[in-house]
Amino acid sequence: MTAPEGRGIAEHREKKPEATFRILHVSTGNVCRSPITERLTRHALTHRLGTVRTRGLIVESAGTWGHEGAPMEAHAATVLTDFGADPAGFLGRELLDEHVIRADLVLTATRDHRAQVISMGHSAGLRTFTLKEFTRLVRAIDPATLPDPEEAGGVVERARALVQAAAALRGWLLAPTEDADEVHDPYGAPITFFRSIGDEINQALDPVVTALTGVPAPA
Repeated sequence: MTAPEGRGIAEHREKKPEATFRILHVSTGNVCRSPITERLTRHALTHRLGTVRTRGLIVESAGTWGHEGAPMEAHAATVLTDFGADPAGFLGRELLDEHVIRADLVLTATRDHRAQVISMGHSAGLRTFTLKEFTRLVRAIDPATLPDPEEAGGVVERARALVQAAAALRGWLLAPTEDADEVHDPYGAPITFFRSIGDEINQALDPVVTALTGVPAPA
């Protein structure tokens, strides 16, 4: 899987190589929810596709009030270890214009985070969703309508098509409750609450990763 690149603020939405697709996870401090989501996404993609086939997928995270350079919370690292994912080497980042400009898909922990990303501009509205919102939309998309991940363009073209299809459905599939699209902040909570949030994130990611890769989770 390709490593994230630099952090400088770009002046315009740069042209990205056609062979890459960048997923940005956003929370508040970038030390709890978004690190868990980032590393679980990477783990699931690699587990299902292997290292070679995920090279075009770049998964990273940042925080709207990001603790720049801070390690993830110890309980968050424990949760990742529980799932077999690797917490090593993580450093928090403050959300910058460049992160939004470069992202092909932005998945946020809450609706407030989504609103903050969209308010930054950069035509982010059609590619920014809360994680649970995106999960709900993805479940309504017929995978047969998406590009075959085995054909030219592979999972990158499939990912682009998935985001377009989800954006088209957004006005039709609304959240059943105000709380349905939220992943609550476990910062300062005991490990039991972190684990419940980790389970919540993992369950929300599963259909997303299945839709991206065309490969269901192992039984």
